[in-house]
Amino acid sequence: MAKAAAVTLSFLLLFLSGDLLAVNGYQTWCVPRPSSDHATLLANIDYACSQVDCRIMQKGCPCFYPDNLINHASIAMNLYYNSKGKNQWNCDFRGSGLIVITDPSYGNCLYP
Repeated sequence: MAKAAAVTLSFLLLFLSGDLLAVNGYQTWCVPRPSSDHATLLANIDYACSQVDCRIMQKGCPCFYPDNLINHASIAMNLYYNSKGKNQWNCDFRGSGLIVITDPSYGNCLYP
């Protein structure tokens, strides 16, 4: 029971902390909520990529595949979140962002 309380407290601190770079040793990433709609994902990509370099998800680059909207939004949103200091507000994206502690990297596509 004490371990469950400690894990719950860790996650609470994750969301309340202004500095989310690491909480209790956990690295964090920003991804879209699975319930995000097509228009929201496109808007998030457009906004994030207007602020950061998103070339890593262009055709022929390591993060292009899978070539789908949720993957590209995830990469763009995390690039933005990482470049802005990993503050919780840098993953808000009008409520469509989700901070996770599981590394979304795959194959040669490494999330910072």
